[in-house]
Amino acid sequence: MKKIIAFLVVVFIVGTALKAEKRPDPQPAPETNEAFKLGMAGYTFVKFGIDKTLETLKQADIHYLCIKDFHLALSSTDEQIELFNAKLEENGITGYAVGPIYMKNKVEVDRAFEYAKRVGVKLIVGVPEYDLLPYVDKKVKEYNFKMAIHLHGPDINKYPDAKDVWDHVNDLDPRIGMCFDMGHDTRNGNDAVQDLKKYHSRIFDIHLKDVTGNTGAGYSVEVGRGIIDFPAMVNMLRKVNYNGVVSLEHERQMDNPFMGIAESIGYFRGVITSTQNK
Repeated sequence: MKKIIAFLVVVFIVGTALKAEKRPDPQPAPETNEAFKLGMAGYTFVKFGIDKTLETLKQADIHYLCIKDFHLALSSTDEQIELFNAKLEENGITGYAVGPIYMKNKVEVDRAFEYAKRVGVKLIVGVPEYDLLPYVDKKVKEYNFKMAIHLHGPDINKYPDAKDVWDHVNDLDPRIGMCFDMGHDTRNGNDAVQDLKKYHSRIFDIHLKDVTGNTGAGYSVEVGRGIIDFPAMVNMLRKVNYNGVVSLEHERQMDNPFMGIAESIGYFRGVITSTQNK
């Protein structure tokens, strides 16, 4: 009897090990079949190098990165850009855009477009001065790139919310639109879900963020801890058929953002799953 029991124990252990070997490691996030993709805004890692950034994206099962210039300088050589892109590819990451890039004159606009071209992307998240918009209009026609103007809430005196960007670009080339920062839009007193609905035709990139209030006193918190209605936001993304990237821009405890990143991504993925087919 003891031999039979021992044999059964061995069979159980071996069988369990074989089953475990069939599971992928790391195990990927469940497929959602959404038109939009989940990504990360490079600014989240302002205090960290590209290696830590890529390590974090892999752990979070995120495959899209908006490249910030502190990871790949605007003055990078073609060789440096080639090596950077190779590192992204090795880690299963797609650099889908560059920015935000601030542009105070035409030279800086030219540099931003040429940088994006050399990096190999066709979306610039930018902050051009208002009086440069006619020149930006000319450049998007020349390069056939999209310019997504980043809105900043009440903290600076230009592009405070989605309406302001819309009012300034609506008569320009349709490739000039906005990076819709839902947190800053909310802090400027708006309903971010309704603004996504109103202005979606000019929204080319989205910064995923939550905030504590709809005034300048509101501040960034982990997604799900603030006042933004994320089930309504996800359903609106579907309704307007947004097919770009929704990139987490985590701006809390930036010396050690990793728990906040994990919490925010996990919550948002949970909302996506829980609202499917409803």
